[in-house]
Amino acid sequence: AAEQLLDANGPKANSWLGLALMQSLFLREHNAICRRLTVAYPDLEKDQDRLYNVARLVNSALMAKIHTVDWTPAIIAHPTTVTGMHANWYGILGENFTTKFGRLVDNEILFGIPGGRTDLDGVPFSLTEEFVAVYRMHPLLPDQLDVRSLATGQTRRSYRLDELLADHVHERMADWSMDDLLYSFGRAFPGALTLHNFPAALRDLARPTGEAIDLATVDVLRGRERGVPRYNEFRRHFRLRPAKSFSDLTDNAEWAKQLERIYPDIDDVDLMIGLYAERKPRGFGFSDTAFRVFILMASRRIAADRFLTTDFTPDVYTEAGMAWIRDNTMRTVLLRHFPTLTPVLTKVTNPFAPWPST
Repeated sequence: AAEQLLDANGPKANSWLGLALMQSLFLREHNAICRRLTVAYPDLEKDQDRLYNVARLVNSALMAKIHTVDWTPAIIAHPTTVTGMHANWYGILGENFTTKFGRLVDNEILFGIPGGRTDLDGVPFSLTEEFVAVYRMHPLLPDQLDVRSLATGQTRRSYRLDELLADHVHERMADWSMDDLLYSFGRAFPGALTLHNFPAALRDLARPTGEAIDLATVDVLRGRERGVPRYNEFRRHFRLRPAKSFSDLTDNAEWAKQLERIYPDIDDVDLMIGLYAERKPRGFGFSDTAFRVFILMASRRIAADRFLTTDFTPDVYTEAGMAWIRDNTMRTVLLRHFPTLTPVLTKVTNPFAPWPST
């Protein structure tokens, strides 16, 4: 009944099975944090609002940490980037030093951004239009998901992406155990962020209102309507060399010919199209152009958040809450709630990298 009250054009319309799994996982984590806090501070049981709010802060900070030290190094698996993202959170002195000695001085290079001073760079915080424009990553969604058995590793059923979207989430969650679904997503590879790889289900996306849209077209038009510069001009704004020709933009000769047929001039190429066509550096899941904006915002969203800087303290989070953030990663979150994943996760360095078969 509560589901029917959701705005059909809002969060419900944007849901899919992958998001629902993460929501369920971190809802369980929130409850585990609440249990830990009430053990450490029994008086919190008498103040349910404070208990909820502290647990939410701890959970949110843990997600920010996971995004920084687990997810980003998986999608941008270049050694320099991996080191840089860990330094964002722990500083160049590293996790062991920071954990043992704490933040000795207010220096984000040495000790990382969390716990430092809030820095808004003179402007109110926002997720900029440039960031939104480069985060057009719908091709990461697969056209098909194979649901596998954690016990045997075998495929039990395959679903098209349209069978995993908003209207089918509850069906899929009821059809399979969380263990099997998490294992299936762990085994699955994401789609490549390239041209000709936009999920078919999103090219003819039936909204809950009955309207069908081509999300690939919408993604291009959003950039134009919001005044984000096209690909070459965007690169110029970031002091990057613009592409001189279509063959300079991409090392795929067929793509270069296709782009030349569609666009009168190289400077007309839309930002998203250029990002998908661009040659990627070694280990990068997305383009270098997108990375320039991404890495700025990945740092800024921490540095501009008082709950991750000046208020990232035991007074706000409690000592137990700070310890929870310090001691946990995506691996420990998964294993706490689904210990049956242990044999698989012991074989992977990063839970966001593809898992082996059981």
